[in-house]
Amino acid sequence: MSADRNDIQFMRRAIELARLCPPSPTAFSVGAVIVVDGAEISTGFSRETDEKVHAEESALDKLDVADPRLVRATIYSTLEPCSQRATATRLPCTERILRAGIARVVIAWREPTTFVTNCVGVEQLRQHGVEVVELTELADEAMSMNRHLDLS
Repeated sequence: MSADRNDIQFMRRAIELARLCPPSPTAFSVGAVIVVDGAEISTGFSRETDEKVHAEESALDKLDVADPRLVRATIYSTLEPCSQRATATRLPCTERILRAGIARVVIAWREPTTFVTNCVGVEQLRQHGVEVVELTELADEAMSMNRHLDLS
């Protein structure tokens, strides 16, 4: 399935959330929105609740892990969900998405090698049957609040 007008709208909402992130020299500013049947049910952004929380993690933490709506949900994240974390005490966002049963993920850009040399979030999600849509036309806008970092 390809992107539609709603995907653009909800990604722009995720970008707005990313702009709320406290800037960090060691982490990206990311926004996330969880949508079911065209309605926003949760949002999150990097460092929203603590200095280590990721956007997808923050949005998922606001919902019951057994929420039956999650199997019909799309999660919009301005950046590819992480496939590894610096601390073993926190699950990677790809694992959290898979455990929640979310079947569709929409991202604006893939994680560069700035902090992780080989992020494979998109590949892991697709290997588990999750549909991943990349809105590359919004990548520059989604990266804009991270320009102080090396985005190579």
